[in-house]
Amino acid sequence: MDPNTAGWALVVALFLPLVGGGALALMPAALDQQIRRAAVLITGVSFALVIAITATFDFGRSGELQFVTDVPWIAAIDARFFLAIDGISLPLFFLTYLLTLLCAIYSLKVLPPPGKPKAFLALMLMLQTGMAGTFVAFDLILFFIFWELVLVPMFFMIGIWGGPRRDYASVKFFLYTLFGSVFMLVAFLAIYFQSGAQTWSIPELSALAPFGSTTFQTWAFLGIFLGFAIKVPMWPFHTWLPDAHTEAPTVGSVLLAGVLLKMGTYGFIRIALPILPEGATRFAPIIGVLAVIGIIYGSLCCLAQTDIKRLIAFSSVGHMGFVMLGIAAMNATGIQAALFGNLAHGIITGMLFFLAGSLHERYHTRDIATIGGGMLKLLPRYGVLLTYVAVASLGLPGLAGFWGEFTAMWAAISPGVGLADSYQGLYLALVVVAALGTVLTAGYFLWLLQRVNLGDPPERWSSGHLDDVMTIEWVSWAPLLVLILALGVYPRLVFGVQDAAVTNLVGFLGG
Repeated sequence: MDPNTAGWALVVALFLPLVGGGALALMPAALDQQIRRAAVLITGVSFALVIAITATFDFGRSGELQFVTDVPWIAAIDARFFLAIDGISLPLFFLTYLLTLLCAIYSLKVLPPPGKPKAFLALMLMLQTGMAGTFVAFDLILFFIFWELVLVPMFFMIGIWGGPRRDYASVKFFLYTLFGSVFMLVAFLAIYFQSGAQTWSIPELSALAPFGSTTFQTWAFLGIFLGFAIKVPMWPFHTWLPDAHTEAPTVGSVLLAGVLLKMGTYGFIRIALPILPEGATRFAPIIGVLAVIGIIYGSLCCLAQTDIKRLIAFSSVGHMGFVMLGIAAMNATGIQAALFGNLAHGIITGMLFFLAGSLHERYHTRDIATIGGGMLKLLPRYGVLLTYVAVASLGLPGLAGFWGEFTAMWAAISPGVGLADSYQGLYLALVVVAALGTVLTAGYFLWLLQRVNLGDPPERWSSGHLDDVMTIEWVSWAPLLVLILALGVYPRLVFGVQDAAVTNLVGFLGG
């Protein structure tokens, strides 16, 4: 497969899940197990194609677009069907297909009530195409369509298969993200007309930048900022996230944390920074301040939680704060840190939500006090896995969570594009506060492990029979467990892929 001529491979990989979801919808609802196996087959074939794309990707040219499809699409508005992949998008594209396959395998055994695997899995496959499309679309209109596509399946996954407050959580998720999308679309329109190039192409607009006055750059960046910041989500736009995570079914939470949140940070890096570099420079200190507030706020909220799943949800606010701190540094190291932190958070927090879902399947509760401790004695393998993933999330060196956070703080010490001249003191203060956030993160995860894993199990659990980790869970979780260690020991697996593409992007910033 030649990455210069095999654009069809990317198109097939992108739309195969959507076509497969349509095929599932045509299957008789009574074929429960056959539907579940078909979903595994569809996601498995899609992932195999992504592996082939990755294997033939020219890593020596990772800064260039490969597997390109660029054809006229909607002539009336100058939109093109422009798909491609480079070193920035490849890791996130790969993660999307891996997580969806693992969710399909997990669904062979566990499906949230009221069942209906046909509808649930068809929505999951539709969601997969929407998520993956945002990482490979290089036309602003096409990007926006994929961006909006994810709202519908996630809304129904939460609203139908979610927890007791699913109606509230699903509507809140939909309205928040739709609200941000309106401002983002207006900014896209302004960019199109201000550039004067009659193109929506992200590479072409980046090459033309900066265009327009400083005032235009500021207002356009603000519009894009609102759309992406809500999706990340950044403080104070984060309030939809804990509700959505808490009420979503396990598979929904895994994909929400593992991929959907990355769409916002990816949008900042792919679109906002190179097309609106002057606006990005003016907003960078504000983004840094909001990011650090999110780190501390998320950590403090975690210390107050009684529900394990809600604790993990608030931890995402803090972890994504480190990603945004890397972006706010506006230099190559910071963007590398943000992209690595994106991937690490998707793997680790996706795994944490898998564990939280399986815990609820066993105990029928997520309340920490009700569980009451003793899991290492009662479910030793599960307790060890929870410990392993929790210490990865708190940033233990040698595991994947460490590199994104450490590198983001390192990058912020010397911010780029002239920020050090005016804001050196501010950025040093942000690094100090962010470092305090790492201590708080360790505190709430160790406190969780102390309350759940240690001690003797309460009588109500020790007298019953609870299954330890099942075979289907090992199969679903093993790739994530391996990646947590592999990326911690050898972070160049990601940094090396991104390096050339990030260098090119920083060139648009003047860095």
